Amino acid sequence: QVQLVESGGGLVQAGGSLRLSCAGSGITFSSYTIGWYRQAPGKQRELVAAMPTGRSTNYADSVKGRFTISRDNAKNTVYLQMNSLKPEDTAVYYCNAKFEIGVVTTSSYWGQGTQVTVSS
Repeated sequence: QVQLVESGGGLVQAGGSLRLSCAGSGITFSSYTIGWYRQAPGKQRELVAAMPTGRSTNYADSVKGRFTISRDNAKNTVYLQMNSLKPEDTAVYYCNAKFEIGVVTTSSYWGQGTQVTVSS
């Protein structure tokens, strides 16, 4: 059974930092594209950062220069370091792992989400 468990969310003041973690079990992270997504109230879920296998990471324009995605394959864990947080970063953050063959996604898994709230 595949499980992704996010942690590290919380309440922080604008300008502060948080580090989110996503621990996976049942899959080998190194074979998967790992992404962090977020969903604010009343908005669609959006990609924040992704780390494809064998390709460079990519970030949403709104977080470039502030957020950094990284992975520790030995621990099957992915991190999202978030610096210079802004109130508009407030959302539920989700971890996603997807297995791709070329451009085709053959399996995709989601964590339960972790709330990040940034106060002004």
